[in-house]
Amino acid sequence: MTAAAATAVGEAGHPAIGPIEVVFALLLAATGLALVARRIGVPYPILLVLGGLLLGFVPGLPRVELDPELVFLLFLPPILFAAGYFTSIRDFRANLRPIGLLAVGLVLFTTVVVAIVTKALVPDLHWGAAFALGAIVAPPDAVAATAIFQRLGVPRRVVTILEGESLINDATALVAYRFAVAAVLTGAFSIAEAATDFVVVAIGGVVVGLIVGRLVRWATAKVDDPVFSTVISFLAPIAAYLPAETIGVSGVLAAVVGGVVLGRSASTSFSSELRIASQSAWAVLLFLINGLVFVLIGLQLPIALEGLEEYSAADLAGLALTVAGAVIVARFVWVFPATYLPRWASARIRERDPYPAVRNVFLVSWAGMRGVVSLAAALALPLTLPSGEPFPERSLLIFLTFAVILATLVGQGLTLPLVIRGLGIARDSGLEGEEAHARLYLAEAALARMPSLERQWPGHGELIERLQADYRHRAQHLDDARRSTEPVTEAERELIEHREIRQALIEAEREALLRLHDTGAVSDEVLRRVERDLDLQELRMEV
Repeated sequence: MTAAAATAVGEAGHPAIGPIEVVFALLLAATGLALVARRIGVPYPILLVLGGLLLGFVPGLPRVELDPELVFLLFLPPILFAAGYFTSIRDFRANLRPIGLLAVGLVLFTTVVVAIVTKALVPDLHWGAAFALGAIVAPPDAVAATAIFQRLGVPRRVVTILEGESLINDATALVAYRFAVAAVLTGAFSIAEAATDFVVVAIGGVVVGLIVGRLVRWATAKVDDPVFSTVISFLAPIAAYLPAETIGVSGVLAAVVGGVVLGRSASTSFSSELRIASQSAWAVLLFLINGLVFVLIGLQLPIALEGLEEYSAADLAGLALTVAGAVIVARFVWVFPATYLPRWASARIRERDPYPAVRNVFLVSWAGMRGVVSLAAALALPLTLPSGEPFPERSLLIFLTFAVILATLVGQGLTLPLVIRGLGIARDSGLEGEEAHARLYLAEAALARMPSLERQWPGHGELIERLQADYRHRAQHLDDARRSTEPVTEAERELIEHREIRQALIEAEREALLRLHDTGAVSDEVLRRVERDLDLQELRMEV
């Protein structure tokens, strides 16, 4: 969002509102809409887009344009970096085949289908422009997938596949987009050159991501300060993306891989204090970025309608519905054969990965929400050709991109809960079982360590006995809860009551601390130190 684009001009010719005020107003609107979305149980990206869409037609409000450079440099890298940070490498590797089929195969298939459909609808459209539109709308959005699915009860493998797809499909789409635009500008295109470039761009992006991720990991651990280490992590996405793009490789993959490298080492390289601080800071940063981006998407419709005077409203509606329908149908046409044909053709694949339930495959087919990357790529289309002529049907391509985003993000996103309930899809219980097993294992490990502690610290027998009793009590409750088939066992109820008692004691300490501070008995620094200890105690609260 450029300063010029974010400034409205009043009747007297003086700026009515500046870019800082616009950003603040948009963040305020995003926060309010997100709170409403939480209250009514709707994924917040959907409500933010709809809110921005309505704001875009309010008379007198300043025109706000989404700057593609801002998206590709400041918005997209942190989002992908954070997604990579929380990606499970084990799950990613286990689902590499379906993720690859979606992130590479489906993106290219959708690009071709949309190009053919658009060319048929607009015969005078340059083939390169048609393929550019296909590449623009081909990749589902990482933010939309994560934000929507984290609130829905779906099998963990479905979430892993969809999030893995959205992590790396942008690289495929942007390479295809680059060559399609080049074909329009130069009139030349080489499949062999495109394939070679894709391999070089992908490998180069991965290498840059590995290097930057390891450097950031070293610097963060070396500094070992929550504030400065968190700041370093904020700069890491740009540090991965910008050099990669500068040397002509995939900045998208560099940001993702950098996040993966840092996430894998967080448990062993960083202190608990740093993890708590950085995760809290990143949660705030990502919400601000996502909130701003999705509101800005909604605000782009008036811009998308510019330059389309030659088309009637009926023509635009027909084009939008047909192209959006082609995007949605293409995903179904690809996903079902890509899921079942490899298993039908290979007994080895069937043994390692049996046929999935049809309802899960349908859910993956339906969950193809598009978002900010598609719109940013559309807005980044050149204004003119080298000859000085306008880029062919640029306004139409931007409008159709917006239509696909609206149809998939709002239409499919809002209906996902209905689809999940209608198909009878239930959340996996495997993670809960793994967590219960892990907690019990840790408690038993602590109990096994007690005898050596008694020998090492013979003068602290009373403390060790008390700790031993606590851990035995915890292990017994965890074992009872694991064995029971009741929804809420007596052991679990007692655990909840114990937590409530300890929570009440912590709250009493907080109130006493605030009274001391209010009377001037303790300084702000002491208040913050003691309050932090209470916060950590609450985070560690276990029975």
